[in-house]
Amino acid sequence: MWKIIQITFFIYLVILSVLDIRTRKLPMWLLAAGGICVILSQLIRRETPWELCLFGAAAGCIFLMISKMTRESFGYGDSLLILLLGVAVGFWNLISLLAIAFFLSAVVSAAALVFGKFHRKTTVPFVPFLGIGYFFVRVLGGGG
Repeated sequence: MWKIIQITFFIYLVILSVLDIRTRKLPMWLLAAGGICVILSQLIRRETPWELCLFGAAAGCIFLMISKMTRESFGYGDSLLILLLGVAVGFWNLISLLAIAFFLSAVVSAAALVFGKFHRKTTVPFVPFLGIGYFFVRVLGGGG
């Protein structure tokens, strides 16, 4: 049953990724719906200690401050999703997920710059990388 919840959440991230690629915006109602599902899942399953969920949420709050300080160079939607992921996977899994996401986004951005597909001011949707990080950490890794 738990694997089905993880795969369902991954599908949710795929939907958000498509929206991020197409529109560069994440609907607040869809983030809120995901947040409600994550909280309910944590209350019912309680597979991640509440302290780790709280620290994961705190990491998301740090990203919200970064969004504010950079005038949304790193979007609020991305930061809210990181907050949501922090509650869903806990602090340590979030750190692994973010490491994968930032590494992959750097590789893709560097390759695109080298091959002339991007210029320095091109923005890259980040949600797909978060989805890939989630897939590796939770779906393949089975992180608890």
